[in-house]
Amino acid sequence: MAQGTDGSHVTDAAMADRLTAAYQTARQALLAERTADGFWIGELSSSALATATATSALALVDPGRHAGLIERGMRWLAGNQNSDGGWGDTPDSPSNVATTMLAQAALAIAGAGHTARRGDDAGDCRARAEAWVCRSAGRSHGERVAALRRAYGDDRTFSVPILAGCALAGGVEWQDIPGLPFELALVPHRWLRLLRAHVVSYALPALVAIGQLLHARRPSRLAPLRWIRNASVRPTLRKLRAIQPATGGYIEAVPLTSFVVMSLAAAGRADHPVVTNGAAFLARLARADGSWPIDSNLSVWLTTLSVNALAAGPDPVGDELAATLEWIAAQQHDRVHPFTRAAPGGWGWTHLAGGVPDADDTAGALLALSAPGGQWGLRTAQEGIRWLLALQNRDGGWPTFCRGWGRLPFDRSAPDLTAHALRALAAWRDRVGHRRLDRATARGLYYLAGAQREDGSWLPLWFGNQQAPDGLNPVFGTARVLAAYRDLGMADLAEAKRGAAFLVAAQRADGAWGGDHGVAGSIEETAAAVSALSGWPGLRGARKAVLRGSEYLVERICSGPFDKPSPIGLYFTKLWYSERLYPLIWTVDALGRVLAIASGACARAGMPAASMGGRLP
Repeated sequence: MAQGTDGSHVTDAAMADRLTAAYQTARQALLAERTADGFWIGELSSSALATATATSALALVDPGRHAGLIERGMRWLAGNQNSDGGWGDTPDSPSNVATTMLAQAALAIAGAGHTARRGDDAGDCRARAEAWVCRSAGRSHGERVAALRRAYGDDRTFSVPILAGCALAGGVEWQDIPGLPFELALVPHRWLRLLRAHVVSYALPALVAIGQLLHARRPSRLAPLRWIRNASVRPTLRKLRAIQPATGGYIEAVPLTSFVVMSLAAAGRADHPVVTNGAAFLARLARADGSWPIDSNLSVWLTTLSVNALAAGPDPVGDELAATLEWIAAQQHDRVHPFTRAAPGGWGWTHLAGGVPDADDTAGALLALSAPGGQWGLRTAQEGIRWLLALQNRDGGWPTFCRGWGRLPFDRSAPDLTAHALRALAAWRDRVGHRRLDRATARGLYYLAGAQREDGSWLPLWFGNQQAPDGLNPVFGTARVLAAYRDLGMADLAEAKRGAAFLVAAQRADGAWGGDHGVAGSIEETAAAVSALSGWPGLRGARKAVLRGSEYLVERICSGPFDKPSPIGLYFTKLWYSERLYPLIWTVDALGRVLAIASGACARAGMPAASMGGRLP
């Protein structure tokens, strides 16, 4: 017998029928989201921070030309102000200092002459925002600068752009903003990591544009440094133009592109091609309701997640996804990337020109290409594996973009990235040779063992939970790592057992999982935990946890809406987002994996599929 989330008891056979029906419903819904070209685009949540930076940038470039977009942006910000007076990263997020201060700046920069009404006038909107900032960060400029610097630590990738945006609105003093040595953009890329810069590897555009703005507003008192920076302005602008993608959006990101555009415009270069192309990118990404997302889309990431989720289930997907696999292979980067100098062979998160190859998306693509029979795209996979192996850090883990930088989060090894890479290597091991892959795998496992926390969990880099302590998400991180131990056939290792025990213990009474013990549950986290624990050998309570978690997901599908996303995604530098397709994709993965294990158990026992209820994992 299995217990339903409402406390009632249902037979395993009855639950198997419900689970099968729910899975087919979710599977068909996921397939229906695929475009005519065979891939998934999804929809990122609207972002107050992206909307604030975009409207500020367009107002600084040409307020008359972009008046309609600015007006709608102001109205959206006013209409999505939290009841406490601040703004969060998504409409479902609590207020935070960075987003609220940037929204304040937008109301000051772009709000002049625009109504920005929500039943209140624009002045009341600004007054309530100011009251929130006073309570949360302090009244003086110095206190607010200190609050932002505390939030981001040594990483100036986002703190300096936020401060610069606020300074343009008079919210902080220019002398309180740490400098950005934009002349370093002329240094060979391989030397930058040796200089231990305070910006991450992907942030070269911000380094140049905001560095030039700070130089214009607050030039160095040292004559030699002023001369060097004066001489560096034109060549760094040429480099900024050379690395701007065809879409105009740096890494397809609205905030990064907005900061570049507003900085150059405020430095007197509103007519520069970088600004013109960046402003056109922002105009194209504006939504009908006046908001902007943080990025164009996560098309490659969502497509590989979808393929891998469908492949986990009991239904064959080879012919059905042939066009999708061809599309994934075509997104492999075939030249050295201008930002990170990454070699050809990796994949980024989007098919658009601004994407940057990274470990997570490369691993996802390799897994997807291995799924239907494992015979498709061998040469493509070999190039991807070589790229992934070359990225592995000395500590055995995998970073996001660049090997060996190591100073800041997106350039350090991370457990979720490492686990994903190990799964990709395991998927192709028997077809591309063992020796080098086995060495890399051993080093990766060594890193994971060292990264495990005392309670048995692992922390992810790219996901969090706004309601959990410090915004962390050990449930999601542990689920992603356990998937690697499962795929490698190493579920009996001590660290894997401890991680699985942590997941079982973190389940809520209603069968769901949140980001940590005692945190409200979500579809995304529940699906991740169910997928990771399905068929887990020898762990007391794992089977019951999987059944209860599956029933929770089934109830969400039956009662709806089962596709309402939660803001558990973390974009660059602590920026929260939700993605509309995450709940659907991960539900398909979880329920499909449960059914596939049950179906396989029936087949091995020579039993008909109708007996599946007795074989639920």
